[in-house]
Amino acid sequence: MGYKSIGRYIVSDPAVCHGEPIFRGTRILVADVLEQVAAGMAWEAIIEEWRGAVTKEAIAEAVRIAREMLVTHAPDLAAEPVGL
Repeated sequence: MGYKSIGRYIVSDPAVCHGEPIFRGTRILVADVLEQVAAGMAWEAIIEEWRGAVTKEAIAEAVRIAREMLVTHAPDLAAEPVGL
C-alpha cells in the first residue's frame, strides 16, 4: 500500500511515521493533534506549539474526519449492548 490522501490536509505514507495519518508536508501525527483538541487545548495554542505547521483548517479537517469515522464505525466499537 502506498501514499494515500485522506483529505486536503491529511495523508498517509508507509515511508513516513509507519503509515500513520500525518498532516501533509509534516511528520506531525494527526492523533497527537486530536489528543490536544480532546484535552481542551485552544486551537491557536496547538497551531503555535507546532510552529504554524498545522493550520486551523487542518485541525478542523482532522476533527471532521474523526467524527465521520466514529459515526461510521460506532456499531463495530460497541463491545456489548448498554442497557438504558
